[in-house]
Amino acid sequence: MDWNTIWNLGLGEYNWVVQAFLVVLICLIVNFFIRNMINRLHRRLEKTNNPWDNALIDALRRPLSLLIWIAGIALAGEVALQATGNTLFEAVRPLRDLGVVSVLALFLLRLARNAQAAYLIQTGEKEGAIDATTLDALAKLVRISIMITAALVALQTLGISIAGVLAFGGIGGIAVGFAAKDLLANFFGGMMIYLDRPFVVGDWIRSPDKEIEGTVEAIGWRLTRIRTFDARPLYVPNAVFSTISVQNPSRMTHRRIYEVIGIRYEDADKMSEVVATVKKMLTEHPEIDTSRTLIVNFNSFAPSSLDFFIYTFTKTTNWVRFHEIKEDVLLKVFAIIRELGAEIAFPTSTLHLPGGVALHSDPPLASGVEPPSLAVGRAGDPG
Repeated sequence: MDWNTIWNLGLGEYNWVVQAFLVVLICLIVNFFIRNMINRLHRRLEKTNNPWDNALIDALRRPLSLLIWIAGIALAGEVALQATGNTLFEAVRPLRDLGVVSVLALFLLRLARNAQAAYLIQTGEKEGAIDATTLDALAKLVRISIMITAALVALQTLGISIAGVLAFGGIGGIAVGFAAKDLLANFFGGMMIYLDRPFVVGDWIRSPDKEIEGTVEAIGWRLTRIRTFDARPLYVPNAVFSTISVQNPSRMTHRRIYEVIGIRYEDADKMSEVVATVKKMLTEHPEIDTSRTLIVNFNSFAPSSLDFFIYTFTKTTNWVRFHEIKEDVLLKVFAIIRELGAEIAFPTSTLHLPGGVALHSDPPLASGVEPPSLAVGRAGDPG
């Protein structure tokens, strides 16, 4: 008598339950050892400078564990089907195929995400590398493609004709397009942002057409999130950017100092010396870019001052550093004006009377009358 016969005599009609349990137990043991091996390998690879092997192993860990369990459960189902002939266990086969497709899609999605992070780590700020915004757009397209392909394969696995689904999608797409035209407009607006790249994540942008100003935090397929300077999130539909002008101060090469300064009319003879000294100071200033336009000239006869203007550019584009340089320049201009004996003008008004002003007093009055009063009139007129 062989072992199989003894087994069947001992367990009878329920021997398949034990066999299925043993299959699941073996899967549990295999999964335990495989998971420990993968975790050890991942910790070892983290110590290397190559981010790509880390991306592959990290993407493989969870899908491989799920695949082992799917294979074990499917094998246990086959054992039960052959032992009992119950048609209920026939559902294990399509579910097994569906599980394998899902696990493969999960692995590819995780690999795409990890590959995106690995590319950013490896390239860093290298010239010619794809920027983070464009890379994020490509990663999103890859993930969408993986999910659509996995869904179509899953439908084919379940016995649903893909040709029919695609035909229905072509007809239904027209109706969906009319119903969701705003959504599609935002989608294509986001695509244009990714292709034209007027701004990327981290840029400071503003629009003269709308009250939009802040730092770009995220660019989605429907919305762009902007953090305003008062720390509030601003969500802008992507379609808006196709109809407005957008300034990107983050890409400026220099910052401009443009100031109009006035001195008194009494200091008109000192204007030429003031302008020449201020221009010399700017030319020698270490933070002023003399390769750009630098103008210091007498500009206009203002109502209460003689105005000259300063037009120059700083080397830095940093907002805080720019204001420090601008403060230093203005204080030096003030010191130059004082050293040359001139003064900065302030708004004044002069009243001109053609005949001049004369003060007259009445003759002395008797005691008890009011004191003399002052009268204003033209010089030479009787009091």
